[in-house]
Amino acid sequence: MTRFALQFGSTQSGITYLERTSAYGVCPRGEANIAIVQIGKRAPYEYDLPGGGVEADEDEAAALMREFQEETGLTVWPTRVIGRAGQYWVNKTEPRNSLATFYEVELSAADGAATEPDHALVWMSPAEAILRVRHEAHGWAIMHWLRLRRGPG
Repeated sequence: MTRFALQFGSTQSGITYLERTSAYGVCPRGEANIAIVQIGKRAPYEYDLPGGGVEADEDEAAALMREFQEETGLTVWPTRVIGRAGQYWVNKTEPRNSLATFYEVELSAADGAATEPDHALVWMSPAEAILRVRHEAHGWAIMHWLRLRRGPG
């Protein structure tokens, strides 16, 4: 099983976790908020950074841009890699190890709407997002992004 230097979540003995290459993005709007995907048709909702699995015919950047469009309606462009981390979790009934690359992205257009029926764009402060995202790896990526923006020192 492939592991990244940073691995979040836990495994259960006897369960095989399918590895899935994925890409997620931190999209700032000004200095106060970042784009978060709210998942679910009614509360309680789950929250993720926008992004998802890389398909066989695309690279990480293409997957990231496609997933952003599907989940939020936003058109983005990846500007830099924030970091990489794995996340063990169960997607519905499928155990996964999401091998994710996290990107900082630039907003190019906000003229669409999410096409995934149970996904909605919400803007929240990075501090709130860290507390609300369901995956530890996503919380780490937001925190790491904040530290990178602060600069050296």
